[in-house]
Amino acid sequence: MGKVTETIVKKLNDSLSPTHLEVIDESEGHRGHAGYRDGGESHFRVVIKSKAFEGKNRVTRQRMVMHALADELKEQIHALSIQADVPDT
Repeated sequence: MGKVTETIVKKLNDSLSPTHLEVIDESEGHRGHAGYRDGGESHFRVVIKSKAFEGKNRVTRQRMVMHALADELKEQIHALSIQADVPDT
């Protein structure tokens, strides 16, 4: 796991206390495209379930994730796909 991935995991764990979290580096699939960096860690997919999302719509959930990663989105993360749901009951 790379440094950016570790930071994403830590920040999402700290801010949203997820019951499920996957951070997938999809950078290799974007080789040759805008924002790609050698070594990856530029394009990510996040799958997250958190009780913090209860009662929130899809856009608000995504904004909560983006808020937690605001600093990384400014420079380190070129693309971020987010699947944010409430935990299964």
